[in-house]
Amino acid sequence: MPDGSSNAIPISVRLPADIVEKLDKVAAIMERPRSWVILDAIREYLADEGQEVLDIQASIEELDRGEGIPFEQVLEEMRRRVEEAEIKAKAAKDTAR
Repeated sequence: MPDGSSNAIPISVRLPADIVEKLDKVAAIMERPRSWVILDAIREYLADEGQEVLDIQASIEELDRGEGIPFEQVLEEMRRRVEEAEIKAKAAKDTAR
């Protein structure tokens, strides 16, 4: 197995010939088996886009449980922060004169 894992589960997938050709070229250049390249690609996907999908689903579930913050409360907080930033910017501008 590519990672030496004894609990690996074999799967079968059909891929277009051009993808297999590229996999084989990359594997040959890296002197790794095709399965190692595939596993590495899947891990990269799961760490990036796959994790984003999982995070979005977790957020949806939080909202479904009523754990979100009301939109009006978020807007009020943003208005307050913008107002504070404008006050600081004006003070810095006045100090610079």
